[in-house]
Amino acid sequence: MEPQNHTYFSEFLLLGISDDPDLQPLLFEIFLSMYLVTLIGILLIILTVTSDSHLHTPMYFFLSNLSLADISISTTTVSKMLVNLQTHNKTIRYAGCLAQVTFYPFFACLESLLLTVMAYDRLVAICHPLHYLMIMNSRLCGLLVLGSFSIGLLNSQLHYWMMSQLTFCADVKIPHFFCELSQLISLASSDTSTYNILIYFIGTIFGGIPLLGILYSYAQILSSILRVSSSGGRYKAFSTCGSHLSVVCLLYGTGLGVYLSSSISSSPRKGAVASVMYTVFTPMLNPFIYSLRNRDIKCVLWGIISRIV
Repeated sequence: MEPQNHTYFSEFLLLGISDDPDLQPLLFEIFLSMYLVTLIGILLIILTVTSDSHLHTPMYFFLSNLSLADISISTTTVSKMLVNLQTHNKTIRYAGCLAQVTFYPFFACLESLLLTVMAYDRLVAICHPLHYLMIMNSRLCGLLVLGSFSIGLLNSQLHYWMMSQLTFCADVKIPHFFCELSQLISLASSDTSTYNILIYFIGTIFGGIPLLGILYSYAQILSSILRVSSSGGRYKAFSTCGSHLSVVCLLYGTGLGVYLSSSISSSPRKGAVASVMYTVFTPMLNPFIYSLRNRDIKCVLWGIISRIV
């Protein structure tokens, strides 16, 4: 097959999760339901935070931005799959594929960085409670979020640049439900050895450093909690981290599971199924984790629901 540059190549074929035509309606209903649950849950979180002045704190400011990153990840990956399932058409245009390659790493990196920022927020709240408001002032919070967006943008532009350098043959079948750069590199007809090294390097930097920041923050938090004499005081201090720690474990746990499953299994399609965990399932659960484990959000949310009813 003759390789074609992206200038002339117009479409890819997304194989999705299953080729069974009988499963397509069921998959559409499942993923549409999960996406709508994610959307409604995140909108409720943002509405709750913005409607009550008591929740206008750094932690909930970061939570609102994290919620936006979550719904953006789901929208970037799931929306095209829903269209393909409904229309029974598995094609995606080059421009659409390039958009997914650019926006998905941006929002995924943003989510990871915001979780790191939230871990630092909990570190200051527990280890320096008397200076919390002075340290976590509105200017610093704005700079932390702006810095997270800027680093995420840098990550997305690196993915955009690598995608624009690849050439493909005339018939490219992607064994996934969205365009992921690592899959496209393996399908490219040009020499990709440099890009394989670069994609692992970028993943290590933009994924590993935030994780190290989270681990460092919780090491300091744990050290501070262990110095508290009463068991009630230790429980109260650690309970403020429960929701954040659950989200971190869910995100990095599913990400590690997907990486291990793709390393063990030789089937790319199984890797696509596993990817559902961190692109669809995790964003859907995050609003429930923060609402069910957080007394402040539960009180305000029930107040809003009762007023509507």
